[in-house]
Amino acid sequence: MEIAGEQIRSAAPAMGEDNGVSPAERRDRQERRTALMLISPGVLWMTLFMVLPMIMVVYVSFWTQTTFTVEPKLTTDSWVRFLTSSTYLASTWTTVRIWGIVLLSTLLIGYPVALFIGLMVRNQTLQTALLVICVIPFWTSFLIRVIAWRPMLGTEGAINMILMKLGIIDTPLTSLLFSEFAVLIGMTQIYCVFMVGPITFMLSRIEPSIIEAARDLGAGFGRIFFKIILPLSLPGVIVGAIFVSVMVLGEFATAASLSGRKVNLLGNIIVSQVGSLKWAFASVAGVILTVIIAVVITALLRVVNLRKEM
Repeated sequence: MEIAGEQIRSAAPAMGEDNGVSPAERRDRQERRTALMLISPGVLWMTLFMVLPMIMVVYVSFWTQTTFTVEPKLTTDSWVRFLTSSTYLASTWTTVRIWGIVLLSTLLIGYPVALFIGLMVRNQTLQTALLVICVIPFWTSFLIRVIAWRPMLGTEGAINMILMKLGIIDTPLTSLLFSEFAVLIGMTQIYCVFMVGPITFMLSRIEPSIIEAARDLGAGFGRIFFKIILPLSLPGVIVGAIFVSVMVLGEFATAASLSGRKVNLLGNIIVSQVGSLKWAFASVAGVILTVIIAVVITALLRVVNLRKEM
């Protein structure tokens, strides 16, 4: 019996050596299995609700569109119709142009606000209170915030009344409401806070001692801003730009409510085509819009390495 026990004990290491698996390798395999289990739900979710729907949208864009139905017969008619129509190409250009203007306006308005909250206000409680004030409009619904601009911009609205009281104009301005200007004003007000938040976060991380050292060395505010503040806050600018870009490029409600249907964006085309049961043409517009958003986000992400800077 003792001889048999010794044979079994001597055989166990031999079997481990045959497998060639060290404790470190076994631990690595276990970590890989754990990581796979952790990411599997996310991968499954993204596959079911993002990848597959996008593939389906691209596929449907090549279907044959009749008056009220769509047939799964592959054709490029919808693509040719979109790419050869001056109306739809103009809507695409309008979408990109309004995105650029709103992105610039939110940056010009949001950066000074973020500079004040994140850099000049050092009390964290006060910083939080100011950020809460910025997001107070979001306590109401999106549609109410959009429609609220109508009485402000109308011929009998607050802006016209103030201008007339000050003697700047004699008659109400009719170009404020139901115009592209109204759309730009509405979008800028709605999405400016998405630029303020990320920039404030990055500015609040700047050590005051760095700025004080630059001042001691004789640097003025302009040099400090362009050499220290702006580079360190650039990741926040990029994150805010991504937030604003995604939401503005996909907009349709603000344009429909404040432009009187004079401003037609890609989002409005998709909504109208879906309402008319023209799924193939709506898919074409959706694919083009998705490509534009992907190009914009890719370009913004190349400006700074967010994984490294954040």
